Amino acid sequence: MRSEKEMLELLTATAMEDENIRAAYLEGSRANPSVPKDLFQDFDVVYIVRDTRPYREDRAWIDRFGKRLYMQYPEESTQSEADVEKCYGWLMQLADGNRLDLHVCTKEYALSRLELYRRLTDKDGILPGEKEDRCERYWVKKPEEKRFQEVCNEFWWCLNNVAKGLWRGELPYVLDMTDFHIRPMLKRMLEWKIGCENNFSVSAGKAGKYMNRFLTRDCYERFLATYGKPAAAEQWQAVFAMCDLFQETALEVAGALGFSYDREEAGNSRWFLEHVKNLPRNAAESIVS
Repeated sequence: MRSEKEMLELLTATAMEDENIRAAYLEGSRANPSVPKDLFQDFDVVYIVRDTRPYREDRAWIDRFGKRLYMQYPEESTQSEADVEKCYGWLMQLADGNRLDLHVCTKEYALSRLELYRRLTDKDGILPGEKEDRCERYWVKKPEEKRFQEVCNEFWWCLNNVAKGLWRGELPYVLDMTDFHIRPMLKRMLEWKIGCENNFSVSAGKAGKYMNRFLTRDCYERFLATYGKPAAAEQWQAVFAMCDLFQETALEVAGALGFSYDREEAGNSRWFLEHVKNLPRNAAESIVS
């Protein structure tokens, strides 16, 4: 596996030798000094070019970066709305273990999206001062009270969908509803807890991947326990674990930030969830008065 030094030398030399490439920079985790180094960090590289067309038309030009196992052309996806005249990319898993996400972009496009980066070369002095010290953009943001209450409402509201899905035996629906609508609210609340405990000056990482650095072992294990197995009984157990952890965390965050918390909404949602769990499979009504 080529080292970071070897890869950056190759990437920089490629930019220096090509007259069409006017600047090159590294972004992503390798440009962020607060991210721990490891062998799976991507090389996220942008070449600022006069024209993207030569690179789009020459399919072989990326061969210089090494043998590829597989790759993607993201701008060629049927779902992409990208303007390939302004930006075009190659996502490459290289055979030596390195991953290279390379884009060629026009100056105006690149500068309008420039965030945390590390300069590789700048032939015309077009890149502003490096932003390696601006990790604050990734810190957990302190919420406004309305946003806090929206997250609480979304969490407790969406549980009715999980309840009816489990009653019907529709596990794919339950898993999607849990992972894409309910769990994100729990993650957000846990991130706010981390923010409260660290003066909102730390990052929980993409998808909460750094949460284990800040949560107690017990809290983190309780969070992991909300990922139940794809079976009805385990999903019921997992969803109640989510409810317990969300309630405790929301009350803690509300107390720390001086926010109000709707206990009645939470209690009613929890009651309905338990009610549906105990509802017979042949029931004709969801609630019998």
